[in-house]
Amino acid sequence: MKPASVKDYMSRNVVTIAPDADLLEAVRLLVLHGLSALPVVDRGGALVGIISERDCLRDAFQASYYAERGGKVRDYMTSAVESVFSEDSIFDVVKKFQERPFKRFPVLLGNHLVGIISRRDLLRALLRHWG
Repeated sequence: MKPASVKDYMSRNVVTIAPDADLLEAVRLLVLHGLSALPVVDRGGALVGIISERDCLRDAFQASYYAERGGKVRDYMTSAVESVFSEDSIFDVVKKFQERPFKRFPVLLGNHLVGIISRRDLLRALLRHWG
């Protein structure tokens, strides 16, 4: 039997933001949706970065202290994003979670964002298969 893959458990409805969006829009989306990070995608749906609560806290608060706007997401996002692929085995992703401090990984098909997989998604897989 083929092991379950990321696509079987990932979340497909992902809140994203464009690199040219305002940093305060990223803050609004993070708060509104209760997220800790947003994938940054270009017009074609390719993943170009990620912007986290930490990025926004550091930069938005500094800008507000000086009575400035926060700037564009592209100026504050992390461009080197660790991700997984939709066909990866969930067992490989569990290992990656154990080796990294991240709570979720963007899921790619080629270079296009197709979902997010979280630690909780993998716990759900565990319950489904062995619970």
